[in-house]
Amino acid sequence: MKMKAAQAMVEIMVKEGITTAFGIPGAAINPVYQYMEGAPIEHFTMRHEEACVHAADGYQRAKHEPALAICSAGPGATNFVTGLYTAYIDSMPVFCVVGQANTNQLKQEPFQCVDMPDIAKTVTKKAWCVMKPEDLPAIMNEAFYVMREGRPGPVLIEFPLNVQNAELDFDIDTYVPREIPVVKPDLAKIKEAVKMIGESKSPVIIMGGGCFISECCDKVVELAEMLQIPVITTYQAKGGIPEDHPLNAGHAGIQVGQPIGNRVMLDSDLVLAIGNRFSDRHTGDLKTYCGDRKFIHINIEPSQIGMVFEPTLGIVSDAKLATEALIEEVKAQGLKPINPARAAELPALRQQLARKTDYACSPMMPHRVFQEVNEAFDAETYFTAGCGITQIWGGQLQKIDKPCKYLPSGGAGTLGYEVPAAFGVKVARPDCNSVTVVGDFGLTFMGEEIAVATAFKKPIIVVVVNNAYLGLIRQNQKGYGFEYAVEMPYNQDGTIDYVKLGEAYGCVAERVFSPEELQAALVRAKASTEASGRCYLIDAICIKTQLCDMGGSIANIKSWAPEE
Repeated sequence: MKMKAAQAMVEIMVKEGITTAFGIPGAAINPVYQYMEGAPIEHFTMRHEEACVHAADGYQRAKHEPALAICSAGPGATNFVTGLYTAYIDSMPVFCVVGQANTNQLKQEPFQCVDMPDIAKTVTKKAWCVMKPEDLPAIMNEAFYVMREGRPGPVLIEFPLNVQNAELDFDIDTYVPREIPVVKPDLAKIKEAVKMIGESKSPVIIMGGGCFISECCDKVVELAEMLQIPVITTYQAKGGIPEDHPLNAGHAGIQVGQPIGNRVMLDSDLVLAIGNRFSDRHTGDLKTYCGDRKFIHINIEPSQIGMVFEPTLGIVSDAKLATEALIEEVKAQGLKPINPARAAELPALRQQLARKTDYACSPMMPHRVFQEVNEAFDAETYFTAGCGITQIWGGQLQKIDKPCKYLPSGGAGTLGYEVPAAFGVKVARPDCNSVTVVGDFGLTFMGEEIAVATAFKKPIIVVVVNNAYLGLIRQNQKGYGFEYAVEMPYNQDGTIDYVKLGEAYGCVAERVFSPEELQAALVRAKASTEASGRCYLIDAICIKTQLCDMGGSIANIKSWAPEE
């Protein structure tokens, strides 16, 4: 049957499972919007194009279903780039569509015309421009396949205006989404891995973000329990094992790492790494990190194995299938628990090495803010995090008991991800609290999306750790022996008023100075958002110059927190 390409695109998106869209309509994409109006796709109009992608990203992380990010051409489309990068490095499948000028104008520098596929090629799995209407079904089919297969990630389709309005012969009943292949492990390598584990004296499991994507955290914990092996979670896998689980060894790393994780890592002789990337903020100095220990690295993306350093054994596989295969092989080989005495010491060691948070001062220590946040919210609460010193404290200090509840911009460290991602989470999980803990500077990146959350009655709770500094940059500058352009006293002295800012965006907002005030404010925030549908912003005034614990290697982390 004859239909416009714009209609065909919408029908294909529906058949591929898109039910939610975050976008901003514009002249170069309005033909698609014409058909979205009657489609079973819920659309949320955002206030910045970058936020469209972040919201779709947060939605995906919370619901494990891709959403659509859509906008017009030119500067609107280029605003997608930071969101694409954020999703790409964290392996989040987001389906992105942008408008474009007419195909006959592409080489004439018309209004709002920019080559998005070329711009986006390094921050997407693949990007296309649809030059002919009859090519659209095949491009859409490939795009959804590429987005989901292997290591998932965002894709982008640029859709010229005249192609949107052109007709093609298309019947949605003939369109068949492609089956996603299953990446199974080499069983010979699984046998070798179990043999290596059996020969080790102090192994450790590293659970990476790929375990969230593959939904196998429970299987990793099961394997750990069978063999009594401590589990270190990467930052992206925070919450993959409950906080009080006897085998929880926290994070390892030079920034969001924890003393317990670094200690256990340094004491290990073999590392079973499942679904992680060995990023630099996790490893720090590679000589220290690798030491004399052996590594088994499991990843669905072949290029990740050996990218940072060559493991003793690399296994290309879906994380869940590999973990299940390891469990079966452990049973087949009759492998017994490895060094159970070491595992038994872990809970006491974790308590002994825990960072102090119960500071009573006013203005507050940032550590106390996270203590109050930990105590205020239940295990079903979702958290988003962006970048900066606040994000590092969150990684170090927040307690998360379930997978996919702590949703940070990990690989990119994107200021501006926090608020729109929290909104996307609330759309995906409306019955749960969606909270972002953000710095006073970070709030001004995409903070306008608070207005979107209130307008659509999808309230989020925003806790501002207000230290009136670019805290992490100041700390970095101190390493060079200087401090410049990082102080922001106006963020606390009333010149810049975050309470009024929150109110302007539809929030109920308040400012707090002490732990007791913060505790009460968090109670009010939960009650208010549930009752009113309005967002809630808490401006928590903190000590200005407190530094965070970090170092160049996991064996050399400098603690800056006072004892009292």
